[in-house]
Amino acid sequence: MLPATFKLCAGISYRHMRNMTGLRKNAMVAIHHKLNMLAGPNPRNWISHVRRRSSLLSLRIEEEQGFNEAEVSYVKQGEEALQKSISILGDQDGWTTEIIAANGDKVQSKVLPDVGKVFKLEVLLDQRSDNLYGELVGNMEQMGDWNPNVKEVKILQKIGQETMVTHEVSGPTPGNVVGPRDFVSVRCAKRRGSTCFLAGMSTQHPTMPEQRGVVRAENGPTCIVMRPSADDPNKTKFTWLLSIDLKGWIPKTIINKVLSQTQVDFANHLRQRMASNSDSMEMVPAC
Repeated sequence: MLPATFKLCAGISYRHMRNMTGLRKNAMVAIHHKLNMLAGPNPRNWISHVRRRSSLLSLRIEEEQGFNEAEVSYVKQGEEALQKSISILGDQDGWTTEIIAANGDKVQSKVLPDVGKVFKLEVLLDQRSDNLYGELVGNMEQMGDWNPNVKEVKILQKIGQETMVTHEVSGPTPGNVVGPRDFVSVRCAKRRGSTCFLAGMSTQHPTMPEQRGVVRAENGPTCIVMRPSADDPNKTKFTWLLSIDLKGWIPKTIINKVLSQTQVDFANHLRQRMASNSDSMEMVPAC
């Protein structure tokens, strides 16, 4: 079911290409193919190439929603992040196990030539996908209230119903192993049938330059995929693809341990948050 879902979403993500005809479509395909050839061996080349490609493509696409050039670029970056994540998650080969928790939560990793090391969390949550999507997307700015690994999330700009630019500040790590980090990210939130996606990657925004005393890290592609369990639709198969460059002089062994543990911790904090929400709803008196 998952590979079929990936293919469906991949087709939808490029609906603007299917709507084009004639020379416009041929020109866009040619540009897309040419820019795809730019990827080199540097693990972080992917982010810079996506930004460049989205900027070029935005000049050639007339958006019915009336977005300006910068907004179109953000939309394209978000869709690229989703598309790249779908491609990575769809390849089941080459993953190495990092953590298997007692409750079955699992973190795996693999190294990709154009991205670097990526981590994949797979868990089963006793929550419906709609509820999780509402918490992670609808209440995004409240994440710092329940996830100690996040100090603050602020939405800088919304573009349409599916795209937003955010600023996130990381919380302290035990022993301050990793100092303060912040991220400026474009996020693409989509719902396709019963499956929900929240993808993202680093970007730039004029209202949020680099902050003094905080290292501006990079992320992407990242993506959370939520779909109902095949055994119980009231439970969710939750997958989180994580790719982060924390910058600075941090040994890779420490980074790998911190990132994989962060994913496991996130799942536990999310469970606690959703359980707390359920308890609060039960306490509300009936009308």
